Amino acid sequence: MEEEFIQHHISQQFNKELVELRNQVLSMGGLVEEQLKNAIIALSTHNYQLARQVYSDDYKVNALEVRIDEESTRILAIRQPTARDLRLVMAVIKTIPDLERIGDQAESIAQMALQIQGEAESKYFVAIRHLGEHVQYMLHNALDAFARIDVEMALRVMDEDRKVDQECDSISRQLITYMIAEPRTIPIVLNILWSARALERVAAHSRNICEYLIYFVKGKDVRHISSVEQVEEEGRKSGD
Repeated sequence: MEEEFIQHHISQQFNKELVELRNQVLSMGGLVEEQLKNAIIALSTHNYQLARQVYSDDYKVNALEVRIDEESTRILAIRQPTARDLRLVMAVIKTIPDLERIGDQAESIAQMALQIQGEAESKYFVAIRHLGEHVQYMLHNALDAFARIDVEMALRVMDEDRKVDQECDSISRQLITYMIAEPRTIPIVLNILWSARALERVAAHSRNICEYLIYFVKGKDVRHISSVEQVEEEGRKSGD
């Protein structure tokens, strides 16, 4: 998809730099996907070794963020991109903090997995794993949309954010009811509840990535538009 991702320039080196920038973002996305998957497994299966691995591997995500940020700044300073190229670099600069925060949320979930000592009803671990799979699906498709320059997929991911919010609210209500009925489980259930909120934030960051893609393709900032229908309408008004 490199042909769709960048314009062709007289400078082949500039083309290579933009392609490499995009590939580094996708590499960072792959890392946070793996972090998130392992954190959810660690929490739902009480795998403390995997939780520690998530915690210890966070530096890799942080290092990539710094590298991509430095390269983006260098391109802005030296190449002085305009129009679509400028939007690409700006979309990258906006995307990498969201990816880094997804890594942070995965680390938080792993830390909560390490703190859980005891048993809550297994259905709540099943529920959190289901929510986690939903959020993983969102993140994967957001990154896939970024890789393919697929605005339609980005819009579908954005619509999933609303469903994740509803699922998270449902789990939260159930967990609060459970804590009231079984006060001895409060420390355990609070960790599950906070993990659900962390997953909700991952979904929000995934939506943000899709918004940045739409900005890159359409030149339209849709960050503060609440409904997907409105986003679609705004996109139709825009062009290169």
